[in-house]
This record gives sequence, structure tokens and C-alpha cells, in this order.
Amino acid sequence: MMVAVTVSSPQRGLLEIIALTVPDAVAAQQGGADRIEVVAQMDRDGLTPDPALVAEMRAAVDLPLRVMVRGTDGFTADEAELDRLLDTVGQLRQAGAQEFVLGFLTQDGQVDLAATRAVVEAIGGSPWTFHRAVDHAADAQQAWAALRGLPGLDTVLTAGSAKGLEHGLPRLAARDDWQAAGVRLLAGGGLKHAHVPGLRSIGVNAIHAGGLVRDSWDSPVEVTRVEALRTLLDA
Repeated sequence: MMVAVTVSSPQRGLLEIIALTVPDAVAAQQGGADRIEVVAQMDRDGLTPDPALVAEMRAAVDLPLRVMVRGTDGFTADEAELDRLLDTVGQLRQAGAQEFVLGFLTQDGQVDLAATRAVVEAIGGSPWTFHRAVDHAADAQQAWAALRGLPGLDTVLTAGSAKGLEHGLPRLAARDDWQAAGVRLLAGGGLKHAHVPGLRSIGVNAIHAGGLVRDSWDSPVEVTRVEALRTLLDA
């Protein structure tokens, strides 16, 4: 039985939409999204977009853009990869990126604080989201504890399980360590319409959607699908 535990602050509902193109971003804004996550290559679960795309999106929409900082599959970053990411962050900031999405694990599944802090320093105090690497950590409790006090961190994107919200929703209902981390819990990962009322019933009013607002990753975001999520979230 799901325990009704509030796991999000009583802020206005936040709807974040994944955008791979400028038309995606425009459709998200028209449909009532609050924020856009800018990524590339969703066939690889989302990698860093081209800085030129970020600049084009920034010119096309007024919504906040959270830009992915992830250069390879998985969640680890060796020294060479970290150097590449730090260089890319500079290019993204020059293109107008002011908010970011990132997160790294060590080979044994712990939060890689050294890599994470290096990128956080490079983004220069910008607000950022720790993404679903937290769901793939070897020990979820230790992972959440490691996030406490990271500069600029205001959001953690999680499904409660590496398998997605279908499996993780009960875990989110029982989660309270997010409070000690001082962050907002953003629910995403296999989001379905049926999950939204359940999330709202346990106090989660921030959701992250990608596949749900389009036919496939090769198809554009549809305004009406974003509007439907907006309505569900605000009901």
C-alpha cells in the first residue's frame, strides 16, 4: 500500500518538457510548459546538445532552458571526458545557457562528487538539476545524502527506480531524504498520464516529460499533448 508522504514543496506545479529541436521548444511553450530540458540523441538517453541549437532555442522561446551536460552513454566521466565536458560548458554558456542538467557516478555506483563539483564550478553558480543518475546509484540513501549542499542544485530528476516510474512511484511516496538535500523533486522516466494523479496525491507537483508529448523521438512535440499534461498537473 502506498504511503501518502509529501515529497515536494507546495509550489505551483512545474512542467518540464524535453526538446531536441527549436520547433519542440516552441510547441512546449505554446502548450503551457514551465521549463525545457535541451538534449540531443535520445536514443542514447540524452546527451549534450550543440551550442548552436541552444542559441537558436534561446532566441525562439522565453522559457528557462536546462541544458544537458553528458557526453557519453552511462553516468561515469573519466579525466579525458571531464576535460571535454568542461570545455563544452564554456561553449554552452557563450551560447546563452544559464541552467544545466548533470550528474556523475563512480564505477562502483557512488555519486562522483569530484566530477560533479568540477562541472558545477564551471557553470559558475547557475541553477542545475541532478538527473536520473541518482536512480542508478548503488545505494539510493547514500546518493541522496551526497547531494546535500552542492552549490546551485535546486532539482533532482528521479523516477524512484532505474526501471522508471511504473516501479518507482511507491518508493517516491516513502522518500523523505530529498528534504535534507534542500531540492525539488522532479518526477520523470517513463511518465504516463496515469502517473500524474498519483504523483499529485503524494505531493509531487513537478513532472518531466519527453516521449509522452510526441509519437516517437523522431517526431516533434505536439502542443495538444503538452496542454493535456498541463491540465492534469493543475487539476
